Amino acid sequence: MPRRYPERNWNPAIQIVTAGGLVADSVPEDMSLVIRTDKGLVVVTGCGHAGVVNTVEYAREIAGPGPVYAVIGGLHLFAAKDETLAWTAEKLHAAGLVDLLGAHCTGIETVFRIRQLAGLTRKTAVVGAVGASFDSDRGIDPLALAQ
Repeated sequence: MPRRYPERNWNPAIQIVTAGGLVADSVPEDMSLVIRTDKGLVVVTGCGHAGVVNTVEYAREIAGPGPVYAVIGGLHLFAAKDETLAWTAEKLHAAGLVDLLGAHCTGIETVFRIRQLAGLTRKTAVVGAVGASFDSDRGIDPLALAQ
């Protein structure tokens, strides 16, 4: 996936051996799923090492322009600085984000900050929990555990 923005959401201290020597493990095998719906794109991320904004932009390139209705999965932003979260929230808001279900490596505080900065609500941006679900008609169902 081409990286339009300099997002780097992996630990550069972790290295792999290549023919050219040790290099940072950029986790190129991290994947996402893009679903085109009547409301816009739904992007389901793995761990978001390429950066959620890069992933969203690439999804729009391959699945067609239009709003990104939902982002579901790991964003790997649990240790991100406030400036990074503000930039990410701005880009997701500009992409048309309506629902965010941030899971595992996203971080609880990160979900709350993006929710606030992107103008989302407690019903449209939640921390993912086991059994939580998303339906394009009904939105997010975080279950009682995450409410």
